[in-house]
Amino acid sequence: MPIDAGETANLHGTALALGDRGVLIRGPSGSGKSDLALRVLALRPGPLVPGQPMLIADDRVLVSRRNGVLTLSCPATIEGLIEVRGIGIVPVPAIAAANLVLVVDLLAPGDVPRLPEPGGEVEICGVPVRLVGLAPFEPSAPLKLVIALENAGNNL
Repeated sequence: MPIDAGETANLHGTALALGDRGVLIRGPSGSGKSDLALRVLALRPGPLVPGQPMLIADDRVLVSRRNGVLTLSCPATIEGLIEVRGIGIVPVPAIAAANLVLVVDLLAPGDVPRLPEPGGEVEICGVPVRLVGLAPFEPSAPLKLVIALENAGNNL
């Protein structure tokens, strides 16, 4: 079997991790990526949050493929920084990398399917990744993101 030397893509988005599992949040500028990430980062471990969420990258995310595994990381110039609209760029605790297991596309509330089809995926660097849509400003959006991240790969 040939060795996959991999590739790296520099994408617009925000990346978070829960343990070694990572999520890429996508949406147009101003759609709520950083705002949703900030609210996820404020969650504390509990019954629905199995660990402390951490920032990987905000605004620009590096996605690397090696041997069929996707890894999220951050360009060095913006490590540990997040944009807080109305406040500015602020430092937050961050980790270097996590495996990409989920992509969240930000949608208008009326565009989020009530019961999405199982197995929704998107291809990133030639690798299929679980895809869900969320309305970022719903009060439950941070918990929904964590639940989706924890269940990525379970055909929900």
